[in-house]
Amino acid sequence: MFPTDLTVSAIIEDKGNYLLVEERAGGRIVLNQPGGHIETTESPERAMLREVLEETACIVSCRDLIGVYLWIHPQTRQQFLRIVYVADFIGVDETRKLDENIVRKLWLSADDLQKRRNQLRSPVVLRCVQDYAAGRRQADHTLTGLMPVQNHVDAMIAHAHLV
Repeated sequence: MFPTDLTVSAIIEDKGNYLLVEERAGGRIVLNQPGGHIETTESPERAMLREVLEETACIVSCRDLIGVYLWIHPQTRQQFLRIVYVADFIGVDETRKLDENIVRKLWLSADDLQKRRNQLRSPVVLRCVQDYAAGRRQADHTLTGLMPVQNHVDAMIAHAHLV
């Protein structure tokens, strides 16, 4: 069995549109929220800020925890645990080069995402947007006793929303 893949991502909404990336994954181009893996010494919030900058060149601030989501790939049974935050858009560093697996950043409405659901990297992408739009948030202290999160994956899975 594979180890659980621990990641972070951000829901960044501006005027009814959400910041997404087209990225290369598994031999195809997929849509995903900006995000990625947490480095050894990082908090989830710091990892989210770094990943958003690396993948979109956008500067954001971390606001709320939307939730922790668990998705199990139906073919490989690989588990993906994603910590998702609301982030506020501040600006863009147009001089910054994006990560090499990123094709481009784009802003899409929830309806556009729904129409392109077969292009999503995983069902978590749409679920997070739906939870954000519904006003769902988890308490900030949800992760407090689980730091560093890399050492408490099993406990986080117990609190995760299964997608």
